[in-house]
Amino acid sequence: MVSPYARANRYSPRVASELPADPAADPPPHRLRLAPVVFVSGAGSLATEICASRLLAPYFGQSTVVWANIIGLVLIYLSAGYWLGGRFADRWPNAKVLAGVILVAAVLVAILPFVSKPVLQVAQTSFGGAGGGIAERSFTSVLLLFAIPVTLLGTVTPWALRLALTDVTTAGTVAGRLYSLSTIGSIIGTFIPALVTIPLIGTQRTLIGAGALLCLAAVPLVSWRALVVAALVAAMLLIPTSAIKPVTGLLLEQDSTYQYIQVVQDDKGVRKLQTDEGNAAQSVWYPNSVLTGGEWDTFLLMPPLVTHPVRRVLVIGNAGGTIARSFAKYYPDAQIDGVELDGAVTDAGRQYLGISSNPRLNVITADGRTYLDSTSQTYDLIIVDAYHTIFVPFHLATQEFFQSARDHLTPGGVVAINVVDLSTDNALFTAIEGTMRSVIPNAWAWHELPVNETVFAINAPPDSSAALAARVTGVDRSISSLAPLFASQVHRAASIDSPMTDDRAPLDWIVDRAVLGFADTRTGSGAHLPTLPN
Repeated sequence: MVSPYARANRYSPRVASELPADPAADPPPHRLRLAPVVFVSGAGSLATEICASRLLAPYFGQSTVVWANIIGLVLIYLSAGYWLGGRFADRWPNAKVLAGVILVAAVLVAILPFVSKPVLQVAQTSFGGAGGGIAERSFTSVLLLFAIPVTLLGTVTPWALRLALTDVTTAGTVAGRLYSLSTIGSIIGTFIPALVTIPLIGTQRTLIGAGALLCLAAVPLVSWRALVVAALVAAMLLIPTSAIKPVTGLLLEQDSTYQYIQVVQDDKGVRKLQTDEGNAAQSVWYPNSVLTGGEWDTFLLMPPLVTHPVRRVLVIGNAGGTIARSFAKYYPDAQIDGVELDGAVTDAGRQYLGISSNPRLNVITADGRTYLDSTSQTYDLIIVDAYHTIFVPFHLATQEFFQSARDHLTPGGVVAINVVDLSTDNALFTAIEGTMRSVIPNAWAWHELPVNETVFAINAPPDSSAALAARVTGVDRSISSLAPLFASQVHRAASIDSPMTDDRAPLDWIVDRAVLGFADTRTGSGAHLPTLPN
C-alpha cells in the first residue's frame, strides 16, 4: 500500500517539502556515505565494459562488430538498471537494501574471469561452429556474462539519489552532484584499467579489484561487518592466474595494452606468435629455415617487380619479424624498417622469434598509417602485413591510405598487401583490389592460396602479366618454384565503382557476412605454397 507521504511526494512538490519524512524509509544516509558509492559504481560499470573487450578478444577479436555488441548491450543494461533503480528506490528507500545489491554486483563482477572461460568456449563453437557469425557469438557472450552485474550497477545512482533527497527544492543540485560523480567514476573506470591495471596486473585481477572496491564502497551503508565480504573478494586476488587459452607448447601469454598475445611451440620446434582469437599466426619461426611455406614467402617475389634495385623496405605489421627475417637472407642489401603498433609484440619477437639477431631490421613502434603520414622517408617496397587474418584495420585499406603509400614510394616502387577472404564471392578481395587500383592504376592480384591473396601495385605505367612473370624468373633458386605459380595466377586487380574511403569502409560488415557463410570445413586451412628449399 502506498503511504500518504509517498503520494504527496509524487503529486505535490510543495507539500512534499513540508511533510515529515516517510516513516517506512530509513533516515537518509549522510551524502558523504553516498558519494563514494555512486563514484565507485560508475567506475565499476565502465571497468567491467573495458575488461569485457579483453575477455572476448582471445575468442572473437576486437573488430568494430564486437565492440558494438559490448557498448550497445552495456548501454542497454545500464538503461535497464536506471529504470529498475528508480522503481526499487521507491519501493525500498533503504540504504541497507542498496548496499546488498552493490555487494551482489561486486561478487558477480569479481567472478567474471572464472565463469567467462567456459561460456566463451561454448559460444566460440556455437551457431554452427566456424560458420557462426562473430556478431551473433559475441552478442550471446556479452548477454550471458554481463547482463546481471552491469544492470545491478546501473541501479545505484537513481537509488542513491532517492536516498539523498531530503528537500525537493534541492533535488536538481543533488541529482547533478550525484550524476557528475557517477560520470567522473566512469571516466576513471575507463582509463585506469585500459592504460594501467590490465597491462600491469591483467584482466582477472582488474575485475577482482573492481569487485573489492565496490564492496568497500558499500560497507558504510550497511555495517562494518560487511568488510568480511570485501575481504573475501580481495582474497581472490591471491588466486594464481591460469592460462587464458590453454594450449600445448605455450611459451608466452599476456594481455598487452592493445591485445592478447600468445607464443606457442610445436614438437618440431616451430614457434608461432598469435594475437586475440588466434585463428592464424601473425608470425612464425622455424629453427633451421627463414622460409615458412605460407603467405609470408610470397612477398619474396615483390622485389623483382620493383623497376630498380631495392635498397629500402617498409614492413607495416612487423609482428615477430618473419618477413624481415627472410628478406635479410634473400635481399641482404636492403635496409628494413618494421613498423609494429604493439611494443609487447616486438618484445615477444625479440625473445622467441629472432628479431634481435636480424641486423637489417629497424623496429619502429607506431601505427602504420600514422608513421607513414609523418615520415619523409621514401621506400622501394612497402609491405602491409597488418591485416589480422580476416579482420582489416579500415584505415589501412582506404584510398587515403593508398595515396599515402604511393606518396612514399620511389618511382617504380611497389606496395603489397596480404589479404585473407573467407567469402564465396571474394567480396573482400574485390574491395581491397578495387580501392588500391583507384589510386595506383598498375594494380595486380596473386591468388596464391585458397583464402589468401597478395594484392600489389607498381608506381609505374601499366604492365602486362607476361612482363611481370618475366621479372620474377630471376629470383634465387630457393624460391624460384614460386615463379611459375605467380605467372599462372597473377591477374589485374578488380575495378569497382565505390572504392573505400576513410569516411566509408564497410569492412566489418563484409567480414562478418563472410564468416557467417564460411563452411566449418575451413576451406584451404591446410594449404601451403610449394615446398621451398632453405
